[in-house]
Amino acid sequence: MPLFGKDCTRSKLQEEERYLKANDRNFNTKFHYVNNRIKTSKYNIFTFLPINLFEQFQRIANAYFLFLLVLQFIPQISSLSWYTTVVPLMLVLLITAVKDAIDDYHRYRSDNQVNNREVTILKDGKLQRGKWMHVEVGDVIRMENNHFVTADMLLLSSSEPYGLTYIETAELDGETNLKVKQALTVTSDMGENTQALASFDGEVRCEAPNNRLDKFKGTLTYKENKYPLDNEKILLRGCTLRNTEWCYGLVIFAGQDSKLMQNSGLSAFKRTNIDRLMNILVLWIFGFLIVMCTVLAIGNSIWESQKGYYFQVYLPWDVDTPNASFSGFLMFWSYVIILNTVVPISLYVSIEVIRLGSSFYIDWDSKMYYPKKDTPALARTTTLTEELGQIQYIFSDKTGTLTQNIMIFNKCTINGKMYGNVHDLSGQRIDITAKTEKVDFSFNPMADPKFVFYDHSLLEAVKIGDPEVHEFFRLLSLCHTVMPEEKQKGILIYQAQSPDEGALVTAARNFGFVFLSRTPETITLVEMGKTVVYELLSILDFDNVRKRMSVVVRHPDGKLYLYCKGADTIVFERLSASSQQLRDITTTHLDEFAGDGLRTLALAYKELNKVYFTNWQERYQEASTSLENREELLSELYEEIEKDLTLLGATAVEDKLQDGVPQTIETLSKANIKIWVLTGDKQETAVNIGYACNMLNEDMKNIFIIDGNNSEEVCVELRKASAIMRKEDQTEISIKQLKKPTFIPEENVDGEYGLVISGDLLAYALEDMEIDFLKTACLCKTVICCRVTPLQKAQVIELVKKYKKAITLAIGDGANDVSMIKAAHIGVGISGEEGTQAVLSSDFSFAQFRYLQRLLLVHGRWSYFRMCRFLSYFFYKNFAFTFVHFWYGFFCGFSAQTVYDEWFITLYNLMYTSLPVLAMSLFDQDVNDRWSMAYPQLYEPGQFNRYFNKLVFVKCIIHGVYSSLVLFFIPYGALFEAVRDDGETVSDYQSFALIAQTCLLVAVTLQIALDTSFWTAINHFFIWGSLAVYFAITFTMYSNGMYLMFPTSFPFIGTARNALNQPHVWLTIFLSAVMCVLPIIIVRYLSAELRPTSIDKLQLKIRKIKTLPPKPVVRRLKRPSARRSAYAFAHQQGFGALITSGKNMRIRNINYKPSKTVV
Repeated sequence: MPLFGKDCTRSKLQEEERYLKANDRNFNTKFHYVNNRIKTSKYNIFTFLPINLFEQFQRIANAYFLFLLVLQFIPQISSLSWYTTVVPLMLVLLITAVKDAIDDYHRYRSDNQVNNREVTILKDGKLQRGKWMHVEVGDVIRMENNHFVTADMLLLSSSEPYGLTYIETAELDGETNLKVKQALTVTSDMGENTQALASFDGEVRCEAPNNRLDKFKGTLTYKENKYPLDNEKILLRGCTLRNTEWCYGLVIFAGQDSKLMQNSGLSAFKRTNIDRLMNILVLWIFGFLIVMCTVLAIGNSIWESQKGYYFQVYLPWDVDTPNASFSGFLMFWSYVIILNTVVPISLYVSIEVIRLGSSFYIDWDSKMYYPKKDTPALARTTTLTEELGQIQYIFSDKTGTLTQNIMIFNKCTINGKMYGNVHDLSGQRIDITAKTEKVDFSFNPMADPKFVFYDHSLLEAVKIGDPEVHEFFRLLSLCHTVMPEEKQKGILIYQAQSPDEGALVTAARNFGFVFLSRTPETITLVEMGKTVVYELLSILDFDNVRKRMSVVVRHPDGKLYLYCKGADTIVFERLSASSQQLRDITTTHLDEFAGDGLRTLALAYKELNKVYFTNWQERYQEASTSLENREELLSELYEEIEKDLTLLGATAVEDKLQDGVPQTIETLSKANIKIWVLTGDKQETAVNIGYACNMLNEDMKNIFIIDGNNSEEVCVELRKASAIMRKEDQTEISIKQLKKPTFIPEENVDGEYGLVISGDLLAYALEDMEIDFLKTACLCKTVICCRVTPLQKAQVIELVKKYKKAITLAIGDGANDVSMIKAAHIGVGISGEEGTQAVLSSDFSFAQFRYLQRLLLVHGRWSYFRMCRFLSYFFYKNFAFTFVHFWYGFFCGFSAQTVYDEWFITLYNLMYTSLPVLAMSLFDQDVNDRWSMAYPQLYEPGQFNRYFNKLVFVKCIIHGVYSSLVLFFIPYGALFEAVRDDGETVSDYQSFALIAQTCLLVAVTLQIALDTSFWTAINHFFIWGSLAVYFAITFTMYSNGMYLMFPTSFPFIGTARNALNQPHVWLTIFLSAVMCVLPIIIVRYLSAELRPTSIDKLQLKIRKIKTLPPKPVVRRLKRPSARRSAYAFAHQQGFGALITSGKNMRIRNINYKPSKTVV
């Protein structure tokens, strides 16, 4: 049983085979299989503190500060109070721990919600209600229609004939088309007999838990007989039961062992590019710190041996200090403590706060809120926001991510006339808008109210009885494998294998040809209010080779007709000579449909001779029962009957993209982001979506489709494509394996290219020729990988991360996308109708793909810009602060005395300079969101780390060192032997410390004012308010009252009022501050004037334009194309055989009474 949320039941040994017995928990418990509880959270109440602290101290800086804290407790070397380190360290650990706890609590709540779903379990011969987390391997459970499948299980029986069960796998792969599973006959006969099911004691031996969604191997032993088990008999966790009242299943894999969870993988600890750079820079700083401390320690040894040794009467050595060398050793550690502010711990506190603020901006952005589903954008991880501004590669799923998985009957051509366009009174074609009048289908009581069409002329043709139009819709209502269902009284629902078929049958329904019901032998239609029953004689089913489907039916008048629909190129080859003229006109219409990105199907029919068909049917029966060459014989018979067809027309279905997808892809391409599509769909569908999204277009110089049969052919094709793009010699292409480099640089080619490769060939590319594949793919503007497995998706991303060193983003919506979402630097989940598994594993989520451009171009760019500004300023101000100590060491005998008051050291980063830099880091913007979207080119600096890198860091050091020289020596020179107006000296240590720290604070305040691009009331309040707070605290702490109450803690009595009332002191402060910022002003001015970057020019252009850019308008991108897609079918073999066998039929009552029935 789980203990405190931690699953303790998993076997520690690697499982090689699963062996279980139905309805026998005692037997199954011996194998220590996990129960159905899932756990994606990382901590529990007992492990949170140790694990979280362990993770936090993996950060070099945290471990460093812990080491400093230990040093400060050693009296011989501690020159600062312990609280100067422990308070900031505790603060950063606390803030990070709280943030991690909140993130993990959200994961825990999500797990808890799933674990507490209710399910019906068969226990002790009775059906009992229980929770998902209490289900164990070997249990028999009952599931209801429209419910999620609880665990991976063997289908035993169902409400459907022959143990058939219909499922929807949207949670797994984002597809909403129905899939069918069938139970073994020996178990389906048990039905819902609870006694028979409770006494079922079958034993299952099968493969160990794995992440292969499409494969399963096992055997069932029952009553001394063995039955083979495959994927067609398995229901996977996360699927949804559809069109099936109930079913029973035997749990095989539960909880973390289920294929859904196996595909989820482990939650990787993601760190941003900035974090990785920071670790390197922190090591540099440590090295720099060691050098400085060594110099000062050597200086102390020399000073003590040459001068200190002779002044021991005034400056006695400690009893534990035997000589000058040991004194230098102790001073080394003392300076390590004093100079630790080069890496202040408040840096990490501020970074966490900035990231948290950026995450809230994403959550609060109303422009990324989807009102239809009441779904806001959500930053599920608060540590990756600035990396959104550095994305170079986007890897996207297709179904449910780019598309809505919704098909819409958009246009058609019937007998040479096109329907679907809208024209004005003068006959001019006009665009369809929200105000365009829709066709009124109120004449048809069975019309689908969701169906929309705008061309009224098509309905008029139906009403006047145009015979070709009637035959067109009759074909659509007869030639399909759709199953009707009445979920509510009088409401007809179609269950289709693919949304394509559903769209066509729904169109026919609305135009008066309603598909009402079917049996294995008949199809019942309601044609213009009259019920007509057609005898179904044969279904010539669809497959990927035939690319068409046909049905043979007998009309009520006794005539036989064959109706065919399929790819236009396939159907046109089988037309009679009489259809030639109509074919030419239809081809013109199809080209126009293709230009609109629509998926087309050609429709044709023929009347059959009764004698011929009887003979053909006999030969078909012989071929279908033949033991040899069955497929070839059937194919020949199909070819024989499907010829000399009469063309009716063609349909144009829109595979509806999510709103704004083409525009989003176009915008992201302008931002120099490459988009790859990784999908499980077949090649034709994936390529068609590529064209519809404008990722592929006719203007490309070449689109390489890799179709080799083995690894050598794939290698040759990849290298040939690479040679073509590079304009190299193609005659000498070898298959010699290339040496693997550590990094593949970016290359530019002349023109745009595309690459399409399928999953089986990708397997060769990823194993033997990953360098060839990556080099070729990276030369292309668009890459489409189709028929890929979830594992291959992750492998492609890992390949790009390994050799391109690029920041990657993966976006998807199904469980099959989880692996790539976790593999990428940034994972984005689409929270739509296709399940939540991807969202639960993602770093960011929203409802529509189009929001991705705002996430990257606005939030990502701003986050990166702000973080870089913050880091540059933070390192500058702390180097300026720290190096003053270094210079002071040469004037204090290298004694590790601090140049500032200890309270100033403590409050400098925590109070005086923290709020101004946070204000800049949370509110600053070089351009507003409208300009960021209008000019995607502004995104490029983040991709190349131009705003903060090692060179920028070195510049910060130089600037800080220069400022420290100014801040030390100008006050030093100004106060050297200086006196007040009343003749009293002001050249004492305390006055110098006060003036030096005041000069520092004024200088860094002016610098942040100079760095701020976008001023708000908060910026003004924090920047100038921090200065005011400094003076208020200084005068308070240096007052007589504080000294009298705490004489040891506040020794600077009267220093502020004695020093800061002198004019020359204020002149010194002014001169120091101006000298610090003047070089920066000069350098920035000269750089912008003499060597402006393209981004500088663009920003100057934006500043000169007084008005905001117009709001983006979503426009339909039309592409001229001669390419047509012809798939309005499911991706797998159709249901034709099931329908004609009658195995999937049961009596359904459709509550509709027609005016007349014709049989």
